[in-house]
Amino acid sequence: MTPSLTRTAIVAEARGWIGTRYRHQGSCKGVGCDCLGLVRGVYRNCLGREPETPPPYAPDWAEARGEETLADAALRHLEPVAFDAISGGEVLLFRWREGFVAKHAAIATCDGTMIHAHDGAAVCEVALSPWWRRRLAYAFRFPGVID
Repeated sequence: MTPSLTRTAIVAEARGWIGTRYRHQGSCKGVGCDCLGLVRGVYRNCLGREPETPPPYAPDWAEARGEETLADAALRHLEPVAFDAISGGEVLLFRWREGFVAKHAAIATCDGTMIHAHDGAAVCEVALSPWWRRRLAYAFRFPGVID
């Protein structure tokens, strides 16, 4: 664990992925990633190791079993954060609809925006708008953040 990991460093690393094209199961800056790959890549580049390698997954992986697979993995490597305490550099997980499992991930910035990857577009920074806030299911902090 990096003893000097800051929110600023996490956000800067995530912003370095902006423009990386969408690639299902990808996790390579400048080449391709999906939302999970973005979080894995930022984690890897900030902490010097891969959190874990996910098994192959289909685009509809979450619906198949109805399990909170993404949230369970996050709990193994990240620290839960209350929604009213979300700050830059934190990992956000979203549900597409109420009653569905969380299956989209993003990284919050300190500016009221988030960085994410989604099908059909490159990694981008967008407003953490009311539309996204209504779908927020979980929030997590990278381990060892000092600020």
